[in-house]
Amino acid sequence: MKQAVDHKVDGFLRFRLNLSYDGTDFAGWAKQPGLRTVQGELIKALTQIFGKTKDDFGLRVAGRTDAGVHAEGQVVHIDLNPKQLKRLGRSKDVLINLNALLPVDIRVSKFVETHADFDARFAAKYRKYRYRIADSASGWNPLYGRTALWLKYELDIAAMQDAAEVLIGLHDFAAFSKPKEKATTIRTLQHVKITRNKHFDNVVEIELQADAFAHNMVRSIVGALIKVGAGRVTKAEVAKALKSKSRGHGFKVVGPEGLSLIEVGYPVQAQWAEQVKMTQDMRTLDE
Repeated sequence: MKQAVDHKVDGFLRFRLNLSYDGTDFAGWAKQPGLRTVQGELIKALTQIFGKTKDDFGLRVAGRTDAGVHAEGQVVHIDLNPKQLKRLGRSKDVLINLNALLPVDIRVSKFVETHADFDARFAAKYRKYRYRIADSASGWNPLYGRTALWLKYELDIAAMQDAAEVLIGLHDFAAFSKPKEKATTIRTLQHVKITRNKHFDNVVEIELQADAFAHNMVRSIVGALIKVGAGRVTKAEVAKALKSKSRGHGFKVVGPEGLSLIEVGYPVQAQWAEQVKMTQDMRTLDE
C-alpha cells in the first residue's frame, strides 16, 4: 500500500475494491436501516479496520444490485485519510483481515491503491450481467438452486438469440425498465449472448453488456426472451414493445435469483477523467 501523491483526493488516498457476493439473503446493495445489505456489511467490516466514518469512507459502487441479485465482479472505491490508514499498524494484508470480518456470502478479491481520477461508477465503460436459467433440458442440479431460475419447459435459445438482436444498440429502454425520477432510460446495449453451459449441466446463460442498465432492465429483457424461447411471442413483438416505450407489453420481470453482475469494464487510466465526464452527461436520442 505504497502512497502516491497523485492518488490523493483532498488529502485522502483512493482505493479500489473488487468483490463478489451471493445476494440471496441480502435486501440489495444499498445500506438500509434494519435490513441486511451488502453495503451495510462491507461498511461494518471497514469500520472495524479503519475506525468510524461520517460518510461511509466516500464509498461509491459500480452498480447497485437489487435484493436477491448476485455479483462476481462488483467494484467499489473508498477514500481513506492518513489517520485511518495508520490504524493498520504493521498489518499490510488488508484483504485477509477484511474477509475475516465479512460474512461468508461476501468476499473481497482485490484491495489496491488507485489514482484519484478512478471512479467505480462514473469511470466505467460497461457492465456485464449474466442470467442463468435451468430449464427442462438442464440437469436441475440443486447446487445452483440459489443462483438460477428454474423452468419446467425447454427454451429455444436460437430463437432467443435472434430476437435479442433487435435490442442491440442505442435505444430508449423505457419498455424494459422501471422509470426513476430524473433518470434516463436511454442506454446502449452492446451485446447479448445466449448459450448453454456444457460444463454447468446445460444451464441456459444469457449475457448482456451495456454502457449501463436502467432499473429492472436486465430482468425485463430476460422475461421477454424467455417468452420467445417458449414460443409464446415473436421477434417482431419484442421489437414492437421496444419501439412503444411502454410497459404495457405484458412481459414478466423475472426473479432476481438467476442474475449476477459478472464484470465492470474501465478504460485505461489516462481516460478515466474523460469517461467520468461523458458518463455524467445526460443521454439523448436524435429523433
